[in-house]
Amino acid sequence: MANEEVVEEQTREAGEVRPGTLDVESPVAVQAAAGTVFYPLAPGYQVNVRSGPSTSSQLIKILPQNTRVPIRCQTRGETISGPCGTTNIWDNIAPGQYVSDAYVKTGSSDFVTIQCG
Repeated sequence: MANEEVVEEQTREAGEVRPGTLDVESPVAVQAAAGTVFYPLAPGYQVNVRSGPSTSSQLIKILPQNTRVPIRCQTRGETISGPCGTTNIWDNIAPGQYVSDAYVKTGSSDFVTIQCG
């Protein structure tokens, strides 16, 4: 098991909503008009986006706190421990971009959408 490299910043107080941000304590998923479901990252974390479902995959970018991500599909990969549990599920958020489900508040410890490929 490995821990995904995550930058943990000072967490906000319960119920505090900063101007211009989404409240990550509101309902788990937000569905856009086109039908894509967006899920919030675990509060207080910036999360690495990788080219594949492992910490050895290339780092593409870092998502800021209070980000909501679309999950296009999910796949199994390296087991990661994070604030949302320990899992080997990785979420594909864009072509060639994956985040560990251990940092995404899906409300489930299993797949919430189709499996990739």
